[in-house]
Amino acid sequence: MLRKILFLSVFILGFNQVFFSQSLQKKIYHPFTGTLVFTMEGGVTYGLTDYKDFSLDFLGKGMVEFFLPTYSKSSFGFRAYGGAGYLKGKDKSATPYEFRTDLRVAGGGIVYALSLGEAVFPYVFAGATYTWFSPKGDDGKTLNKFVYKKSELDYNAEFGMRILLTDNLTMNFSSGVQISPNDYFDDKLYGTSKDAILFGALGFSFSFFGEQDSDEDGVVDSRDLCPNTPKGIKVDLLGCPIDSDKDGVPDYLDKCPDTPEKVKVDKKGCPLDTDNDGISDYIDICPNTPKGVLVDEFGCPLDADNDGIPDYLDKCANTPVGVQVDKYGCPLDSDGDSVPDYLDKCPNTPKNEQVDESGCPIKKVEIIKEVPVVKEVVLSAGASFGVGSAILLPAAYGDLDKIAQTMLEEKTSKWLVEGHTDNAGSAANNKKLSSKRANAVVSYFVSKGISKNRFTVRGMGPDYPIADNRTEEGRAKNRRVVILRVD
Repeated sequence: MLRKILFLSVFILGFNQVFFSQSLQKKIYHPFTGTLVFTMEGGVTYGLTDYKDFSLDFLGKGMVEFFLPTYSKSSFGFRAYGGAGYLKGKDKSATPYEFRTDLRVAGGGIVYALSLGEAVFPYVFAGATYTWFSPKGDDGKTLNKFVYKKSELDYNAEFGMRILLTDNLTMNFSSGVQISPNDYFDDKLYGTSKDAILFGALGFSFSFFGEQDSDEDGVVDSRDLCPNTPKGIKVDLLGCPIDSDKDGVPDYLDKCPDTPEKVKVDKKGCPLDTDNDGISDYIDICPNTPKGVLVDEFGCPLDADNDGIPDYLDKCANTPVGVQVDKYGCPLDSDGDSVPDYLDKCPNTPKNEQVDESGCPIKKVEIIKEVPVVKEVVLSAGASFGVGSAILLPAAYGDLDKIAQTMLEEKTSKWLVEGHTDNAGSAANNKKLSSKRANAVVSYFVSKGISKNRFTVRGMGPDYPIADNRTEEGRAKNRRVVILRVD
């Protein structure tokens, strides 16, 4: 019989582990968690003895139970109890016709309670009872036909239901069986069958010292980090409202419950949109868009013509694709003639020149002016070149441009360009420098559209001075380029 009780206990533990393994993952407040419970109950007994006629008697018990702290739908506890009552039996064929056995019981065991909602708690109990008994006949005299000990250790199993009336008070209904290892309750020994007692009871239990759950969120106050959670709100293991997307705003307040992890949110749980353009900051490529400006899916101002200037700044909104624009979104007009470069067929029109729709100067009636004939021009090397250099200085451009104009107007004229130096340094180096300077002048004329074939170039060196090389003033005059018309 002991094996049966052990098997029943193991079955209860296994049932709890398998059936409620999912519940254990979330703390659920149980009214009996950590409580000491006192119970008084009374009920009827029915004996399974050698007496066969139906007969009921009564039994009363007092119990004390302690339930372990739990945060699941199930709870384990330990029970100790004591009580007294009677077991009755009748049988017309037996002598005596009726027996009534005095019972005194004391025992204990394990209780497994289950929470079905907030008010109904079925339970099972398995344990052992030490029973003192005294069978008596219908005349009230003690029966003792056989020699046997009138106390024994019995085994119990019980099923019951507790209904919560108040925070601390329950009404209990129970039924169970007490199994005897002997056949002595009725003072008869028939065959090999053992006696047993069936019972049913009604009682009331009062619990003490249980933990409270003030905000009724399923987490007791001692473990609740958020003790004032509104009623009906789902909470986590610590009693705080569930925050599924971990953005710091609980689900019941979160208007944007699927915010990506680590994204900053406002008090409503929605991603921040600093510039209020309708695009959250974490995907907004243009986070400082002015208020009221229409944006694309990336939070950037719309740019209908794709010229790189957003529509709200674009003063030329329909620029063709690929055309370079200025900071206002208008096509570039490099020469400032009001014809954009992409349409300008004459891109280098002089400033203030009147042009046609193609950007080319409007042809005017040419007024022929008599141009003085230029025969010889002498350029000072000191003003036209750097010291020892053959690179023209901008100071020379004005004089050269005037000569070039004459050359362009006199298209058949021929010219001799001679370079001269002073006598400082070697003659060979001076010769070479004078030639380079003469060629630099010719190159400038060629850049103005004058054919190189119209020029003869000579490097004269220091051989033909026009002033005294012994003085600085004389040497400055000798450093020159002579441009001479020869035809």
